[in-house]
Amino acid sequence: MTRFEPAVFVLEDGSRYDGHAYGARGRSLGEAVFATGMTGYQETITDPSYAGQIVLMTAPHIGNTGVNDEDPESRRIWVAGFVVRDPSRVVSNYRATGSLDDQLVAEGVVGISGIDTRAVTRRLRDAGAMRSGIFSGPDAALGESEQLEIVRAGARMSGLNLSAEVSVSEQVTIPATSERIGSVAVLDLGVKDSTLRYLAARGLDVHVLPQNVTTDDLLAIKPDAVFYSNGPGDPAASDDHVELLQAVLREGLPFFGICFGNQLLGRALGLGTYKLPFGHRGINQPVVDRSTGKVEITAHNHGFAVDAPREGVFDSPAGFGRVEVSHVNLNDDVVEGLNALDIPAFSVQYHPEAAAGPHDANYLFDRFRDMVIAGRSSQRIGRHSDATTPDQESK
Repeated sequence: MTRFEPAVFVLEDGSRYDGHAYGARGRSLGEAVFATGMTGYQETITDPSYAGQIVLMTAPHIGNTGVNDEDPESRRIWVAGFVVRDPSRVVSNYRATGSLDDQLVAEGVVGISGIDTRAVTRRLRDAGAMRSGIFSGPDAALGESEQLEIVRAGARMSGLNLSAEVSVSEQVTIPATSERIGSVAVLDLGVKDSTLRYLAARGLDVHVLPQNVTTDDLLAIKPDAVFYSNGPGDPAASDDHVELLQAVLREGLPFFGICFGNQLLGRALGLGTYKLPFGHRGINQPVVDRSTGKVEITAHNHGFAVDAPREGVFDSPAGFGRVEVSHVNLNDDVVEGLNALDIPAFSVQYHPEAAAGPHDANYLFDRFRDMVIAGRSSQRIGRHSDATTPDQESK
């Protein structure tokens, strides 16, 4: 292979960007989105939330630290395609075990380099995320009209359920790595490894469950709490997960949701969701915690959001009591968190595990831990109050 093999990046509106083949050669289709992180490209491409998407990195220089065996967030690369401006020609990091280019080739991920990523980002900000395609190798020689037709025949993200593609196929258990306080059932909708590590570090045995688990199967493991992970796809296409969550909430189990889990809590509470024009993706999003007024810099990866009243307390349309919006994005006022006031449930739209990224919101795992401890204490009190002494039974 020559160093500058031709490749082209095509958007569904007809925009075309000529560049060089990068990673595997061939054809890749997906929703075009941009990520604004200056670091953490390996964590980005291995985040299952990016399944079905061609990710463009706004940072111009990508690949200089190579890849290693410690930073991946899951078992494989999930991005449908990868777009960069200047790929590093050398790898310079003591932890590196290989180059990003070679890893993309090994996992069959088609990419493109050498294009004006600033121009593409501006286009996506103006027109919104859209279907796209990368064409290299023999596919780069296809006619422009044929390439555009192929892109426009691709799947739209709206209405798409991708949970089955990214979830585990059978239960996996991770023991607590600190003093045990209980167990949590994690519905794997595209969970990141760092999330599981943080839960285990809070003293929880982590039971990672397939996305198609039934209510009976989930309750059979007798978890002390339930967690819904991040993940790809349209929350409006996940009715089964919403029904499962409503059953969990009726059981009174403490619940914490991240990203896709936040959107599904919103739906379970009776709220709607909608697609953002170009989404939030990166590790520099300012969010305000309304309970404290503190501004947190947070990591994001989502193209959908919850439609909820921004001000005051409101009643859950699905009958789960009072709810409030706990966090709001300071860039565009998008709902970034929900807090149920009458049941033990809360969620955030961003990624508090933040790998790579800021750790401003890591305290949320502690909040969840405290909720689990409180739930176990109330269960013990309830059991004691329900018990009767022999004297009471004889009266």
